[in-house]
Amino acid sequence: MFQSLINVILPVFLVIGAGYTARRLEYFNDSHIDGLMKFTQGFAIPCLLFLAIANLDLSASFDPRLLASFYSAAGLCFVAGMVGARLIFHREWEDSVAIGFCCLFSNSVLLGLPITERAYGPENLTGNFAIIAFHSPFCYCIGITVMEVFRNRGHGGGRMVTSVLSAMFKNALILGISLGFIVNLSGFEIPAILDEALNLITRAALPGALFALGGVLVKYRPEGDLRAIFFVCGISLLLHPSLVWLFGSSLSLPQDLFRSAVLTSAMAPGFNAYIFANMYGRAKRVAASSVLIGTAVSILTVWMWLTLLGS
Repeated sequence: MFQSLINVILPVFLVIGAGYTARRLEYFNDSHIDGLMKFTQGFAIPCLLFLAIANLDLSASFDPRLLASFYSAAGLCFVAGMVGARLIFHREWEDSVAIGFCCLFSNSVLLGLPITERAYGPENLTGNFAIIAFHSPFCYCIGITVMEVFRNRGHGGGRMVTSVLSAMFKNALILGISLGFIVNLSGFEIPAILDEALNLITRAALPGALFALGGVLVKYRPEGDLRAIFFVCGISLLLHPSLVWLFGSSLSLPQDLFRSAVLTSAMAPGFNAYIFANMYGRAKRVAASSVLIGTAVSILTVWMWLTLLGS
């Protein structure tokens, strides 16, 4: 039971803690952390996703049961977060959409990948990559569409469509995934020298991103409506994986895909939750604090899910 905490979870969070401490002690400044985050999220991780998708066995990876289990649960959590924010906390609809997005967007890359890899090995990341391939497009499409519906009440739909497409195709992760699909489906073989160069870059992706995530979290303080923040954390860390467990079990999802789906859904709200809130200037304090508190609390909740999964 304690083995998964010590061997799987703590090393990941120690890297995050190292980034947090280095920034807190001002060994790194904001520009250093921002540069590292830009490199990892804007270049290294897209390269990682490009290689993963380009080399993925699509027929074996994209099991409809996996995608149905994960994304049905994610969609329900978005609705629960949005409606709860509106009815329980009496937030404006635009704020409610931003809070719902926090419940929708789990940290599938920076936390989900390294924790699953450490728990079950790199050969068991097939389900993670399948989920990640649709994660940003799915979440941003839902979040931006619903937000634009409320923002443009009484106006035409042209501006809404433009906003959705613009946000989607400016996202480096989506571009990396899209290029990976193009290479995979075309049958093009990546030259060995380019493949090796990309592999060198991708080795820095996850540890660099985890360190940068720790540095970024220094900026944010747990402030705002704590009830709303813990509401978001409860949906993200408990309800989402519970629903995935229920759906995956009922659909007889294979064990490796089932574990990837449950663990990915059990991750804290991703930094994209704050990016989305900041993009619209809505519920920014709730989003930032949910990322910070959710990441800290997930040390225990992820340990619980790993124990239940039999890690």
